[in-house]
Amino acid sequence: RRCPPQSPNCVDGASELSRRDFMKQSAATAAAIAAGVAAWNGPGTKIVRAGASDGTDTAAILNYNSDMEYRRCGKTNLLVSAVCLGGHWKRVVNVIGGKEPAGWMTMDIDRDDFQKNRDEVVSRCIDRGINYIDACCREEILAYSRALRGRRDKMYFGYSWHIRESRFPEWRSAAKLKEGLDAGMREAGLDYVDLWRISLLVDSHQHTTAEIEAAIEALDWAKKTGRARFGGVSSHDRPHLKWILDNYGEHIDVILTPYTAKTTMVTDESGLWAAIKKHDIGWFGIKPFAGNSVFKGDSSPDSPFFEEDNRIARLTLRYILCNPAITAPIPGLITPQQVDNAALAVKERRVLDLQEQADLQEAIDRAWATLPPKYAWLRQWEYV
Repeated sequence: RRCPPQSPNCVDGASELSRRDFMKQSAATAAAIAAGVAAWNGPGTKIVRAGASDGTDTAAILNYNSDMEYRRCGKTNLLVSAVCLGGHWKRVVNVIGGKEPAGWMTMDIDRDDFQKNRDEVVSRCIDRGINYIDACCREEILAYSRALRGRRDKMYFGYSWHIRESRFPEWRSAAKLKEGLDAGMREAGLDYVDLWRISLLVDSHQHTTAEIEAAIEALDWAKKTGRARFGGVSSHDRPHLKWILDNYGEHIDVILTPYTAKTTMVTDESGLWAAIKKHDIGWFGIKPFAGNSVFKGDSSPDSPFFEEDNRIARLTLRYILCNPAITAPIPGLITPQQVDNAALAVKERRVLDLQEQADLQEAIDRAWATLPPKYAWLRQWEYV
């Protein structure tokens, strides 16, 4: 086994690519990616388009809606909606009122109006055919476990109780990871999870090989014992994540990585997709809206930028979905209307026209120029 890369900024094939203007390249890039993915004759490209006019048997698709597109999630063989629900609820106080919490993990999830909001958002997701929720901290797991009571059969549940996982030194052994999973599932009242995706360090190259192997051992155990149907990891460290897949890909079913409107996929062997393809990995994209930086408004229903921000959200999702290799972007959504808007993006024409490209370019340039320090690492994900 070769040593993992020691820096998330190490040079690889992506850094040698010409940094051409986004507006000139986006349509060509989308076509090239689609051609590259199509050239791979493996099963990972399966997409059930809205309407399923190709005669696909949709009976096996969880919470199927003919207006939604579904994509095969790697070796899990699950057909997952082309847009899913990310766990974060940033800016939700702009909808339900109250003071902005210090962090998303400090939200008072016992507020009746908060839980009502989550229930309504999940209900609208179900109405629109969205069939996966990703929850990545205690508060999200508890809030969405409550929202899914009585209708767990409508959505797949992704789980990461991150403060009891590999980001924290005391939870990095296989024994502690197993203990953390059992404790979290017990507190949330969960008999099983569809996906346990362990949160690695943001810069996961800081893990030792033994720590990565402990996470792999815990994932294998969870699947063998019926606690998790599938296993995966999340990381913001692209070179190291590729190393993990190159060395342990047979144990990993799904990964979560950043994927924004600034992201372009590298289709040669230097890119992350080469490892995703080789090991048939499902791929969820986090931070599609760059931590809300692509928007001018505050996400409130009475924002003067309401219509413009809704359009930018749809353009972003359409851009991401031009890449058939990604399973789904998973934006955090805070109102039923935002769910409707995301579902509409799936139905709209996929490839952006020149004016749409220019408008999205302006939004992402503004976002990149104003990224808060905590999201500066998104710039490392312009190429994957």
